[in-house]
Amino acid sequence: MKAQLAAALLLIAAPAFANDTSAVLTTGGLEFITSTDIVMESEELFISKDEIRVVYKFRNDGTEDQNILVAFPMPDIVPNFWSPVAFPMGPDDNLFEFETTLDGQKVDATLHEYAYAFGVDRTKLIKQLGLPLVPISEAASEATDALDDETTAELLHLGMLTPDEFDAGEGWEKHYWPAWTYKATYTWEGHFPAGKTVTVEHRYKPSVGGTVGVSFLSEPYEGYDPAAEYRTKYCTDDGFISAVRATLTNPDEPWSAPFYESWISYILTTGGNWGGGSIEKFRLVVDKGSTENLVSFCGDDIKKTGPTTFEMVKEDFWPEKELEILILERQPSE
Repeated sequence: MKAQLAAALLLIAAPAFANDTSAVLTTGGLEFITSTDIVMESEELFISKDEIRVVYKFRNDGTEDQNILVAFPMPDIVPNFWSPVAFPMGPDDNLFEFETTLDGQKVDATLHEYAYAFGVDRTKLIKQLGLPLVPISEAASEATDALDDETTAELLHLGMLTPDEFDAGEGWEKHYWPAWTYKATYTWEGHFPAGKTVTVEHRYKPSVGGTVGVSFLSEPYEGYDPAAEYRTKYCTDDGFISAVRATLTNPDEPWSAPFYESWISYILTTGGNWGGGSIEKFRLVVDKGSTENLVSFCGDDIKKTGPTTFEMVKEDFWPEKELEILILERQPSE
């Protein structure tokens, strides 16, 4: 039976981080392929708000050495200037501060970047206009705000800008912020000797979404049921909900729980692109950051292993969906 993690009880104590996959570059962009001989022997995955670390062991069960283009897709960056999203803020050429090693030796990964709006690739247009591909930077906001009226109208028509009107004390102002989605994938060439096992390690800064306050205690409205969505996405069970409700400063106000929501997504399903389709040994560790924080995510046989850490261990693990983690961070007391 599917177990649900509800690490909300203090007695026991919430844009796709990614799995390696093989890939081939075509004129249409990046496409993933299946490698039948390379087996993912094990994956050790550590996730926190501050860092994601992944250690893989890949085994070549074939009779020949293989050089394979390996891809590591990152989660989409969808700008939202009105929510407390903690985006990675590395340099423009390595936003996620991505690092990778192969058998302990540093690998120079190639970054592939794209800009999308409403599912349409607008990378070429962004480059033609001289705009930064990463939409969450101050430079990107200043650049879109400085566009001429004709270009602004075109980008508004394409859904690539968000208008914003406000009065900062000197009369009403109107500005235009970037609204395109940033997509990125890192690739590198991996050498996999026949009959050998190689170790690959990645680490990078995650992108963390969130809200001010707790949203999932609200009653359904306009056909949307937040509680049902969170049960499906994060496996927030009755124990978790009850523990959060117990912290309400006003029982009649579902937003009065003293927490911020933080959301972390990790792409797991690409792990099935390797030979056999399953991960022989999989270990996940989630760190909620503080003993006062609460965490919930879907999984089987999840165990508490430390004051802030939770572990799931699986054999012959076939990832069927992405990993979604909800961390409730305790607000500082006034």
